[in-house]
Amino acid sequence: MKIKILFLFIIIKTSVSFGQSEMDMLVDAWHLAASNASFDSYFEVVTDDFVFLGTAPGERWTKDQFAAFSKPYFDKGKAWDFKASNRKWNYSSNGKIAWFDEDLDTWMRGCRGSGVLVKKKGKWKIAYYNLTVLIENEKMKSFIELRDATLD
Repeated sequence: MKIKILFLFIIIKTSVSFGQSEMDMLVDAWHLAASNASFDSYFEVVTDDFVFLGTAPGERWTKDQFAAFSKPYFDKGKAWDFKASNRKWNYSSNGKIAWFDEDLDTWMRGCRGSGVLVKKKGKWKIAYYNLTVLIENEKMKSFIELRDATLD
């Protein structure tokens, strides 16, 4: 009995690791597609109802809106370059939804991204991504003053 339980644990752990590795590769390739200005590769791995939240207050883009906004950047030969690290995954109990958060090195310095992947017809796709700029708590008051000054 103990051997069966150990064997089952190894199988589950291996499948979760393989799935996570597959999803890491998908998100890494997605970031790389932006860096390489590969418009089709970037948008083919997102769902039709994909949502991208950007760093500016009004940036909530559907897939079509984000594609239209992004196209000129891709056409110039380089969209953006996000280098991800410290990615953490969580999973739904049915194994068809996974969500993650990651630290990003960008031209804006430290950022954080979080996203949701869904598995449909055996294939993972990115359904949601939220990009945030990191601001330390002790710098928040200065940031608010700077932001408010630009609104006047």
